[in-house]
Amino acid sequence: MQVIRHVHDLPPIARGGAVSIGNFDGVHLGHARIIAKLLERAREVGGPAVVFTFDPHPARLLRPEACPPPLTWTERKAELLAGLGVDWVVAYPTDMGLLSLVPREFFDRVILEVLDARAIVEGPNFFFGKNRAGNIATLAEYAASEGITLDIVEPLEEDQSLISSSRVRDLVHLGRVGEARRWLTSPYRIRGLVTHGAGRGTELGYPTANLEGIDTLLPAHGVYACVAWVAGRGVPAALNLGPNPTFGDMTTKVEVHLIGSDETLYGQILEVDFLERLRDTRMFDSATALKTQLEMDVASAGQLATEYLAHIGQTATRT
Repeated sequence: MQVIRHVHDLPPIARGGAVSIGNFDGVHLGHARIIAKLLERAREVGGPAVVFTFDPHPARLLRPEACPPPLTWTERKAELLAGLGVDWVVAYPTDMGLLSLVPREFFDRVILEVLDARAIVEGPNFFFGKNRAGNIATLAEYAASEGITLDIVEPLEEDQSLISSSRVRDLVHLGRVGEARRWLTSPYRIRGLVTHGAGRGTELGYPTANLEGIDTLLPAHGVYACVAWVAGRGVPAALNLGPNPTFGDMTTKVEVHLIGSDETLYGQILEVDFLERLRDTRMFDSATALKTQLEMDVASAGQLATEYLAHIGQTATRT
């Protein structure tokens, strides 16, 4: 999957197919439903399945104070969409020029001229153009006038709740990553640069990779069962997110212990999937009591991660 950043880089092979436009943040099961219809229409028109998305989210320019942190970075989003069968992802560099286009201008310039769309697939809450003035009815009118088919895919519901990026974001924010995982096409993932920490984990027998520069939403403070991805290999991991009150350190940190691994990762980007939240972050009476708890945390995280990796057809890596 190649992410197209500029429309003039879009090759002819990526035009004349079925198109879906949206943010696709998190790439959840509702998005997967849209993509399934997109693939069906692409086959019918004999063209590619194309997702046109925005980088950054338009709200980051229009309402930066109200724009929540994203669930996925652009390359990860493209990776997830490719896994669903999408042929091309156009991650348009959002600017005020794009956001100032009225609905008809957006339709003509993007959907007709750039993408040469033969079919469009959207959810019912689709808005486009300046001030979100265009809606799904507007799109239907424009598409019909150009002989382009439009499919409106209804959202999915589970437990009387709509599966949406906003709902997934709420679950992740609360640390309910196991529940969020049921709604996502892949476990919730973060990435960060591995830096040197205080070294307390090593002293306790559980060295950690400390992550900085994380550019997506962080879950609630706590200890999590995770899978870390090292050179394409899944490694069971236990992650502590939050302060270290036992040592009087109240700075929020993201510390990842790669279970059974002694790899040195300083200066590298590490990606980590969240599987389940194990417990709250709390103060212990002593370093010994903390170490005892860490033994239990690592055992639980290792079991959950190993089971997950077996489920996706990978053997847990331990070095």
